[in-house]
Amino acid sequence: MTEHSTAATKVIDYHERTKHRFDGYARGPETIDWDAQPDPFRRFDGAPQRELPLQNANAAPSYASLFSGQEAAVQPWSETTISRLLQFSLALAAWKQYGTSRWSLRCNPSSGNLHPTESYLILIGIEGFENGLYHYRVDRHQLELRCRYGTVTDVTGPLLLLGFSSVHWREAWKYGERGYRYCQLDLGHALAAVTFSSTLLGYRVTRLKEVGTTMLQRLLGLDRSDEFFPDEAEHGDMLLAFHPATEPPESPIGALLKASAEARWYGRANRLDPRHLYDWPVIAEVAEAAQRPADSSEPYEAEQWASPLPAADHPLSQQSALKLFQQRRSAQAFDPDGSIPIEDFYRLMDRLLPRSDLPPWSSQAWPPRVHLALFIHGVEGLATGLYLLARRHVAPDELKTLLRDDLLWEPVEDAPSHLPFYCLARAKARQAAMQLGCHQAIAGDSAFSLSMLAELEPAVSQASWLYNELLWEAGMIGQTLYLEAEAIGMRGTGIGCFFDDGVHEMLGIQGKALQAVYHFTVGAPLSDPRLATLPPYPNQRNQAGISVG
Repeated sequence: MTEHSTAATKVIDYHERTKHRFDGYARGPETIDWDAQPDPFRRFDGAPQRELPLQNANAAPSYASLFSGQEAAVQPWSETTISRLLQFSLALAAWKQYGTSRWSLRCNPSSGNLHPTESYLILIGIEGFENGLYHYRVDRHQLELRCRYGTVTDVTGPLLLLGFSSVHWREAWKYGERGYRYCQLDLGHALAAVTFSSTLLGYRVTRLKEVGTTMLQRLLGLDRSDEFFPDEAEHGDMLLAFHPATEPPESPIGALLKASAEARWYGRANRLDPRHLYDWPVIAEVAEAAQRPADSSEPYEAEQWASPLPAADHPLSQQSALKLFQQRRSAQAFDPDGSIPIEDFYRLMDRLLPRSDLPPWSSQAWPPRVHLALFIHGVEGLATGLYLLARRHVAPDELKTLLRDDLLWEPVEDAPSHLPFYCLARAKARQAAMQLGCHQAIAGDSAFSLSMLAELEPAVSQASWLYNELLWEAGMIGQTLYLEAEAIGMRGTGIGCFFDDGVHEMLGIQGKALQAVYHFTVGAPLSDPRLATLPPYPNQRNQAGISVG
């Protein structure tokens, strides 16, 4: 057995091992102390700090403008634009309070609100900043200088690269062995959030494939094991470059590696959890099996799709995009009598088609391999039942061979002609959606819910690390649904708990060519008046020096 086939087998075995089943859930902690959750905020004690001024959420084009096809003017990197990029993609969006309990929300969601994703910036030649590596400290909207470079040769600048890493323990603390899946889904949400935010600044986002896992660990200082607690290490996931649409990304990796090796480093990672009551070695095993080597392959040729449907004629869609990014929330309950107009539903589906010139798909550097099985409960003018949205042109024919023979596969007559949308069965779907979603009411009380089906075995057999990309793609779909729901006055919720093989049995899926990887639900939210909403950074000042909150 080759090294690659061994790694692929380990990844597929991990996915199989971490399925929830009707007769038992994936392995997780037997007890959880909710009063002793891991610290959701990473910091590096002893590192120099740089507070970023808060930006005005109303100072932006509308959310609808993101889909106009017009590229925004490129705004040079500065303290203002860096702050804006981070504030409206990865920063705190609000604090919630109930009685004496208080917790934060962010622009990018996370499974269990545990936030395993950490962010690092490499800044070169940007006025007002020393050349170096910075960690983004979310709780204070600050940059912490981790590494001060000396002279960096062969870099024209100004240059900004953004790296993502994961603290697997944050998710494993609550979800046990399934936690690695959720870390990867969170990365997809974060990638989409950054892509939306950077589009308003005139930048495209490109993942630098030539930076493999080992190289990324070095660049981000994650291999400096003496500066991290051993059971709370960070795993490097991706490095992103920002560039105008008409220019290729700059990738001076050799020069940056040399600069970091000769530079001065600052700070030590804080302890996130003083009590590690459980150990999940399978997470380290799958992370190692899914490591990415440096890849110099050519980019894939994206499929062409019809022009996007016009933006919703809704006040929320026409408001500032930045404001909408900040108001994204996960619904905790839905009104079962709520419904979505069919034109809004089709627009939601249209936004999920992977158009390479529109966010967030402009940053997807791999072929789309995730399709949607939808449970329709409350879409006006659409019969209740089971539907499917294919996200590649040839996918319907391929998917027919993988699903049950008795499904209808009827194109929905009044759907936009470019939308690969099919009715598979007409039936009441609320109960099935709830049962498959770990008996959660939010899956059945919404207007619709869905299961994301990934082409798992074909992808992982090609390369073990493509498992991560499948989950990133699912997270990007989720982030798009969140924002589109907000833009029409609805709300979404990602669902990581579902009975994997129950979904497969319902659809007649056998083998591992197609696997459920994420669920999502959209509907009319019910608010809880007992919860107070507080500003995200009440003690900080905006660009004009005015106290916020």
